[in-house]
Amino acid sequence: MKKLFQFLFISFALVSGAQAQSSSYPDRQIRIISPFATGGIADTFSRVIAQGLSEAWSQPVIVENKTGGGGNIGSDFVAKAAPDGYTLVMGNIGSHAVNPYLIKNMPYDPMKDFQPVAFVLDAEGLLVVGPEVPSKSVPELIAYIKANPGKISYGSGGVGTTSHLAGELFKSLAKVDMTHIPYKGNAPAITDLIGGQTQLMFATMPTVLPYVKTGKLRALAVIGGTRSPSLPDVPTVSEALPGFDVSNWIGIFAPNGTPPAIVSKLNTEIVKVMQQPNVQKRLDTEGAKFKVMTPEAFGAFQKTEAQKWAKTIRDAGLKPE
Repeated sequence: MKKLFQFLFISFALVSGAQAQSSSYPDRQIRIISPFATGGIADTFSRVIAQGLSEAWSQPVIVENKTGGGGNIGSDFVAKAAPDGYTLVMGNIGSHAVNPYLIKNMPYDPMKDFQPVAFVLDAEGLLVVGPEVPSKSVPELIAYIKANPGKISYGSGGVGTTSHLAGELFKSLAKVDMTHIPYKGNAPAITDLIGGQTQLMFATMPTVLPYVKTGKLRALAVIGGTRSPSLPDVPTVSEALPGFDVSNWIGIFAPNGTPPAIVSKLNTEIVKVMQQPNVQKRLDTEGAKFKVMTPEAFGAFQKTEAQKWAKTIRDAGLKPE
């Protein structure tokens, strides 16, 4: 009986301590780790959220860059941080869904070592073709590729990037054969596409839209599941190829074990920040979309994404390196 009372007392103390911690949160500086390059969309919106949270809570919220390893270095730092809500990471499709299937000896498990907090945005993308490709639609492009076996190539920003995996998913669903040409970043890939060294690319909208508007590239379709407000007359790939849906997403994660009340508080405030008119205007400028997700919904989305890309990577015969 004495041991039972001791157990109940300890349990009550732990619960009470967690509740007290949650109710006073935040009472000091919060860090958002940005594991990607300065100036990129993930880094940019890390700072948007940091500013919004700081203004809402009157506490300093700073962004700290820890780049490298496709997002692994910064993400691993947060995975091993105290689960108290004061160290967060802006993860993306790579760091929190794809990397385990492409990188050997992962230092963390994206599903087990993190608590999803809030979906932040999906950077819209386009399937674009070079000027010498005659196709005006996705069905025409599929027919063109099949009529030119071994002659069609697509560029990407590198192995394992969204632009690469989108191409592999397209190959699998359309049952076509294309050659992947990886580049060190999207800029040289786009340059070669315009120059005719490659024939098509799956790229984020802001990087290729200027070339679409000047006629140097032709946009055939949006790569996400819904049409873009920026290009309402451009269909989605999935309208011609069911099952094709590529979301170049980012979101906030906390270390696993972070109290649910803190996670909920963060989610609520991040949603408010993302719904501010000035932030919505910035999303439009970046060619990105926000949708409200609870932490549970974001976690389910992350799991679905990991499963989809694991299959795509296996089907493509890609091995972790």
